[in-house]
Amino acid sequence: MTHAVLPRRRPLLAALALAAAGLPLRARAAAAKGEPVAWPTVALLDGRSLGAAQWQGQVGVVVFWSTTCPFCRRHNQHVEKLQRAAREAGLPLRVLGVARDRDAATVRRYAQAQGYSFDITLDVAPLAAALAPRNLIPQTAVVGSDGRLVQLLPGEMFEEDVMELLDLARPAAPRRS
Repeated sequence: MTHAVLPRRRPLLAALALAAAGLPLRARAAAAKGEPVAWPTVALLDGRSLGAAQWQGQVGVVVFWSTTCPFCRRHNQHVEKLQRAAREAGLPLRVLGVARDRDAATVRRYAQAQGYSFDITLDVAPLAAALAPRNLIPQTAVVGSDGRLVQLLPGEMFEEDVMELLDLARPAAPRRS
């Protein structure tokens, strides 16, 4: 193999990898902080689809995790508490768990055993392309109700830090003149 062949092969291999992941050949880079997020449509474990329309006007908390990660287990307990608190308070906050596992039945059993009530998908590739290209777990992407990336938080978070995300969904206090 000559070195002249490699530059032609890399774009081809990249295009094949994107196609295999179900992404367009000219995949958009993940949103940077403050940029709009291009929400892909993903299949949820319960068979429903979740697309851009369901995120409108809501704060989005997207957590990349795995059933084999002990840090994810602790982190997701806090995320579940966030989900329940938002629901009880009627706040416009949606949580999506993105399991990096391959087997849907394993993820379903795990989520049920852990008591997760948030939506879960196995569609990692399109969400990673839109939000978090680094293969890191747990990793939490926070998107404002305006559809712009607020933060990308690598690693496990403390409960109080996760619960502070509720503030993003609360109505702003009126300004005093």
